[in-house]
Amino acid sequence: MPHVVVKLWPGKSDDQKRRLTDAIVRGVTDTLGYGEDAVSIGLEEVPPADWTARVYQPDILAKWPSLTKQPGYGERPPARKDAR
Repeated sequence: MPHVVVKLWPGKSDDQKRRLTDAIVRGVTDTLGYGEDAVSIGLEEVPPADWTARVYQPDILAKWPSLTKQPGYGERPPARKDAR
């Protein structure tokens, strides 16, 4: 049961949000083989002034190893040394 959360800056139209939602649902159903009823999508608008504290630090930087697509902006986490 995939639940996808998209965090974005405010200002996108309802039509843009609907088209993004439709594209994500198509991608999930086509790629993973789930039916549309199994997919839920959440859009969370985050003001630019809050982006670093509410999104970049907790959801991107802190989870860098698990990202399947990293952003091309912002600081990178320090390289991890293998613990032996």
